[in-house]
Amino acid sequence: MRTLVTCLLAAAGLLSSADAFYLPGVAPTTYHKGDDIPLLVNHLTPTMYFQHKGENNEDLGDKESFLYSYDYYYDKLHFCRPETLEKQRESLGSIIFGDRIYNSPFQIQMLEEKECVPLCTQTIPAEDAKFVNKLIYNGFFQNWLVDGLPAARVSHDERTKTDFYTPGFELGLVDVGGSKLRMNGQDQNSNEPESQPHTNPVSEGDYLEEPPLEKSHKLMKRKNVVDVDKMVKQIETPYFVNHFDIQIEYHDRGNGDYRVVGVTVNPASIKRSSSDSCAATGELLELSEEKETEVNFSYSVRFKSSPTAWATRWDKYLHVYDPKIQWFSLVNFSLVVILLSSVMIHSLYRTLRDDLSRYNQLNLDDDFQEETGWKLVHGDVFRTPSRSLLLSVLVGSGAQLFLMAACTIAFALFGLLSPSSRGSLATVMFILYALFGLFGSYTSMATYKFFGGQYWKVNMLLTPLLVPGFIFCVMLALNFFLIFVESAGAIPFGTMCAMVALWFIFSLPLAAVGSFVARKKCHWDEHPTKTKQIPRQIPFQPWYLKTIPASLIAGIFPFGSIAVELYFIYSSLWFNKIFYMFGFLFVSFLLLTLTTSLMTVMLTYYSLCLENWKWQWRGFWIGGTGCAAYIFVHSIIFTQFKLGGLTTIVLYLGYSLLISLLSCLITGTIGFLSSLWFVRRIYSSIKVD
Repeated sequence: MRTLVTCLLAAAGLLSSADAFYLPGVAPTTYHKGDDIPLLVNHLTPTMYFQHKGENNEDLGDKESFLYSYDYYYDKLHFCRPETLEKQRESLGSIIFGDRIYNSPFQIQMLEEKECVPLCTQTIPAEDAKFVNKLIYNGFFQNWLVDGLPAARVSHDERTKTDFYTPGFELGLVDVGGSKLRMNGQDQNSNEPESQPHTNPVSEGDYLEEPPLEKSHKLMKRKNVVDVDKMVKQIETPYFVNHFDIQIEYHDRGNGDYRVVGVTVNPASIKRSSSDSCAATGELLELSEEKETEVNFSYSVRFKSSPTAWATRWDKYLHVYDPKIQWFSLVNFSLVVILLSSVMIHSLYRTLRDDLSRYNQLNLDDDFQEETGWKLVHGDVFRTPSRSLLLSVLVGSGAQLFLMAACTIAFALFGLLSPSSRGSLATVMFILYALFGLFGSYTSMATYKFFGGQYWKVNMLLTPLLVPGFIFCVMLALNFFLIFVESAGAIPFGTMCAMVALWFIFSLPLAAVGSFVARKKCHWDEHPTKTKQIPRQIPFQPWYLKTIPASLIAGIFPFGSIAVELYFIYSSLWFNKIFYMFGFLFVSFLLLTLTTSLMTVMLTYYSLCLENWKWQWRGFWIGGTGCAAYIFVHSIIFTQFKLGGLTTIVLYLGYSLLISLLSCLITGTIGFLSSLWFVRRIYSSIKVD
């Protein structure tokens, strides 16, 4: 127990440094005065906010969230294009997560400021205006990249009194009841471009995405107008952004060398008749849904010297929102786990010590004493379970996923996955998953050998194909929905083929090696006791030890260890937030593993004491299904049941269910292997005739 406490405290000590520590993933680019600074454009992504709020903080309607992105140069958006459109090279993970990066017509030169440079003039048809207005209503953001940094808006954390950057900026503005506002709750009192970007104060009530509530404005959200008496008050008018005030922060290294260390964009909506004027006209640009609208795009560029060094330029982007909440949750739950572990381990140790002492005591009357407790089922406890082949494959796949997750978190914890290398996290996860096919197949074959299975060739084929094939089929099916709505998140056919090819080239041979090694070298089939020919009848079991209730009970503590982190993970996964709190995630993962193992072992022991020798599937289900069910329910509650459109609902439910099933494999494998170790351990410690 002292070792357990020491490990948890040591891991927690890494949090303060691990949350924002990283190793730069690319070499710095040094610019000189007049050098071109490329501005790249990425997909348009949805954002997550809360309800519309009125002046008295009343809800004005429900929000609907859309979860798929659109290509920046999607035909209906009519953004200005460069003369030669060039798609940038992207990593596998970047493509899978929907990045679609292109060059742009913006001309930016180091230290050369520009004011109201005409970009182009576009005519937007009425039908396309409906589409753009819909995206504005639902809070879509534009995403640009300058020297590898995302163009951002400036926000202010009132707790720490520091400014930080939130990647992306608004596609448009919304007028709610006559107040012209930005989608993130910032005022737009003037139509003129401003020299300094707005800052968005973050109050105690904010939690990642919630905008501040000020008396001068209302929050803008998508709402359904259902009260006729309030229709006039609740009318929304979308305004399209057509001017971009770009500010480049640079670090002067001396000798005329400069490096980009920050990029902010202050978008504005300006209705004008001339393409070479940015003067205020008193009106914002509204896209008509009844006739064509002419839009004049323009931009301004300003430069600002910054003391920030290139190596620490990501610090403002990797802002930890409300770490006190995570610390409070983590410390409290760690104490609960330590207390629970102490009680369970002490109780099991004393009980098993007494049991073993009693069972192994040499007595002249042994022949006349009746066996009781878990020793009574020593002749059945190693009996082959039903569908042993499937169970062994699931355990092997779970071990593969567990190792992938553990190593990915470890790499990120030590700063080996830089946010400047887009898609590196997903790419590393895919590579590790393929490589750990060796250990997954080894575990699967060893488990199947423990069960005494005869179809080892089938096991060798199913382990690298069943679960990966299921994941691929789910992604392929959901990909058709993305293709149907013409989303940028749809994975290209070529990328799909490349993933399959890489899997067959690398993972299958490694899986075969793991299976052969386990079949020849593993000795899990050597059981401590012999199995009787006739199965023992299992007596009636208490309701709380039946599989479903026991699974729900056992899943409470593992889910509690990761519940807070799930909120941030979902926000990063669905709403384009930067997740870099891997220190918290690392400790949460340790607690998840520990609690799953302890709860499963405890329930397995009590089942054996009640003469239920069918522990194999129970160990897997008790370890996996409860926590997975809570994760799925949590994902549904996370959306507040406000998903917009059939495609969004199918995508969210599909991916949430897939995440829950994969987590079930991981925790189920932890539960099964813990029970396996425990059962072999206790039955190898008794004397059986």
